[in-house]
Amino acid sequence: MKRFLYLLEFSLFYLRELVACNLRVAYDILTPTHHMQPAFVSLPCHTLSERQLLVLANLITMTPGTLSLYVQDDLSHLVIHCMYADDPEALIENLQCDYVRRVCRVF
Repeated sequence: MKRFLYLLEFSLFYLRELVACNLRVAYDILTPTHHMQPAFVSLPCHTLSERQLLVLANLITMTPGTLSLYVQDDLSHLVIHCMYADDPEALIENLQCDYVRRVCRVF
């Protein structure tokens, strides 16, 4: 039962993220000035299993504005391209708290 609640919470979180990211990208496309600050970030993921890493990389890629590029050979870091990386350290912390924690609980 607890796992089902985690899955439900994760689904609602990801749905909210999809809507928010779609709106942000659409706003940036429709306005004359671009607010993008693209960057490559390296997300530590040494605590994840291969299955969890696969799910995380796919979820990040499906979120507008982010793209998983590759995983280091030792599976310790996932390199991500982000369109809106105003503060890369805060972005990594946000991904750790939001995505990695939830993926670990559900998968």
